[in-house]
Amino acid sequence: MAEQPAYAPSKQQLRNRLRRIEGQVRGVARMVDEERYCIDVLTQISAIQRALDRVALQLVSDHTRECVIGASGKQQVERTDELLTAIDRLVSRR
Repeated sequence: MAEQPAYAPSKQQLRNRLRRIEGQVRGVARMVDEERYCIDVLTQISAIQRALDRVALQLVSDHTRECVIGASGKQQVERTDELLTAIDRLVSRR
């Protein structure tokens, strides 16, 4: 049997957040369809980005606690490097 992901205990909370974000994205699409004021659309996009950042932070936290700290020796170093690379991708929005 495959090992559960580190976020398994918070899976429902993550799914709920992602569903809310999905609704926000649909709302922004409606705003564009309705030709709403640009600043209002940008404000909603900013809220979506913050919400996604919170999901990402939860995943980083879960991964750090379960997969990095719980690893042994060389694997701990490898997983730390892997995590740092993933964090770099998150914060380097190019």
